[in-house]
Amino acid sequence: MRHVLAAGVMPAIAALSLSASAYALSGPVMLSGTTYHRAACAQTVGHVARCHAHVVTDKKGGTKIFTLPSGYGPSDLRSAYNITTNGSSSAIVAIVDAYGYNNAESDLGVYRSTYGLPSCTTGNGCFKKLNQSGQQGNYPAQNTGWAQESALDLDMASAACPACKIYLIEATSASYSNLATAVNTAAAQGAHAISNSYGGGESGTTGYESAYNHAGIAITVSSGDSGYGVQFPASSPHVTAVGGTHLVKASNSRGWTETVWSGAGSGCSSVYAKPSWQHDSGCSKRTVADVSAVADPNTGVAVYGPVTSRRSGWLVFGGTSVAAPLIAGIYGNNGGAVNYGSDPYNNTGALFDVTSGSNGSCGGSYLCTGTAGYDGPTGLGTPNGTGAF
Repeated sequence: MRHVLAAGVMPAIAALSLSASAYALSGPVMLSGTTYHRAACAQTVGHVARCHAHVVTDKKGGTKIFTLPSGYGPSDLRSAYNITTNGSSSAIVAIVDAYGYNNAESDLGVYRSTYGLPSCTTGNGCFKKLNQSGQQGNYPAQNTGWAQESALDLDMASAACPACKIYLIEATSASYSNLATAVNTAAAQGAHAISNSYGGGESGTTGYESAYNHAGIAITVSSGDSGYGVQFPASSPHVTAVGGTHLVKASNSRGWTETVWSGAGSGCSSVYAKPSWQHDSGCSKRTVADVSAVADPNTGVAVYGPVTSRRSGWLVFGGTSVAAPLIAGIYGNNGGAVNYGSDPYNNTGALFDVTSGSNGSCGGSYLCTGTAGYDGPTGLGTPNGTGAF
């Protein structure tokens, strides 16, 4: 369960030493299982997006900084989702986020070197950072919460596709307009997959939706971190909307088991038409989500990224912001052409079905409840290799 708290017992996530605490996060302290966490980005109104990263904290809301990596690393994630290949340097996975991230390349280097992943730098042509106009320079000012989001996205794309090129496109702000411009820039750079870990209200968004409509490019979008309810751009019919799960090791043949993460977004769009490949009968318009991956902070992932504007360290993250770049990396790993978000619907045998858990109240329907086959919070399920992408 996911509860809003003021105090409680200390979390039991990976008992390692803490080097410091920082108190610069947004929103209330929440509890998932035994793990405290808070949203990395501030709540927004109007046509401004909020990132969907949740950082693990202490009971007072101070960011937990680990002296060694804690949470799931690349080998865990690749095991859980049966990823056995590394992708190709001919594939570009683009990360779209708002604001700047001053130490993006060096922080990514720490993550990759710690886990034995190949170097990904500007110098070797693997990494590229651009502003929303496509320039290498004139970057926007750093926002620590959004920089944490960017760190999470870069690390998860690296875990799923170690050989892929990774581009970070920094929108000037979190406005829908600037983020849409950044997505178009990512497409113009030749990206095979574009990851978007943010969202907001879908009312009045039709003027921005075309930025997420790029034939042949896989565009992944996190479904949200506030439980049952639909956000844009996940509700676009041209993207792969990515929900979230609680992922734990198990003694079954897979070695892992998953249930719905209570914070994952899902539901029935009030704006966008249902794509032709979606056939659920309880929603006449676009249903969110399509697929899913780990998102619960209680089963969070290791990230090396900003603690403050001047300091980086090992952190643990959850949120559907974990899942969207993982799926983008798997699309990049697979490397083939895509037909918007239809491929998983044509390859359900290459997915693990998630059949239990809930993210809210919807009268017990599949829109907010894990069930056999398709459901809102986890879509068709989670990756079992790259074959569905």
